Amino acid sequence: MFGFLDVPVEGAYHLIQALTGPLSTALAIVVFTLGVRLLLHPLARSAVRGERARAALMPEIGALREKHGGDRDRLAAEVTKLQQESGTSLFAGCLPLLLQLPFFTVMYRLFTTATIGGEPNSLLGATLFGTPLGAHGLAGSPLVFVVAAGLAVVAWFSVRWQDRHRDATAAVPGGKLLRLLPYGSVLATLVLPQAAGIYLLTTTAWSTAERALLRRGS
Repeated sequence: MFGFLDVPVEGAYHLIQALTGPLSTALAIVVFTLGVRLLLHPLARSAVRGERARAALMPEIGALREKHGGDRDRLAAEVTKLQQESGTSLFAGCLPLLLQLPFFTVMYRLFTTATIGGEPNSLLGATLFGTPLGAHGLAGSPLVFVVAAGLAVVAWFSVRWQDRHRDATAAVPGGKLLRLLPYGSVLATLVLPQAAGIYLLTTTAWSTAERALLRRGS
């Protein structure tokens, strides 16, 4: 299962092992995550431009809703036509999130697989605060509570920022659901390996800071 991930998992394994030399394994995971986010940063910038373009279209979309509100198919067709003519996309804002999934899956595999590349997975023995990074959920106590608390703080700042900038995020598809996703990551720490929790904490903190910086003045 997921055999197509064997090569990227093995590559990530050797990368984190190399980083673990000068760093701890937990810090190596943070560095790995930051590298992923730097790689995806151009997409985040593009997503913000797309959000601003969609926000500019909201008056026209509102007019279309008033005109075709009783005909959902016609309304959908007209909105799609408007977006095509303006060069905007409904899903551009979701790309940074979607493209993280393969990296998150690789991180999950790194700390749940006994052997990698035919050799015993030495990362499974890595610990932080005396807790194995491969421990799942409450078995990773007290580390799980440290990570969950960090994610809760980041989620609070993220939602608070979004509440202050509703006009800038109003055009994001599924915006109401997306704004609650950080709180979902808090619950995820109860079932994921602690290494995956560290990945989530790092990437959500990056997302919150990145969003605030890129949308300054919105």
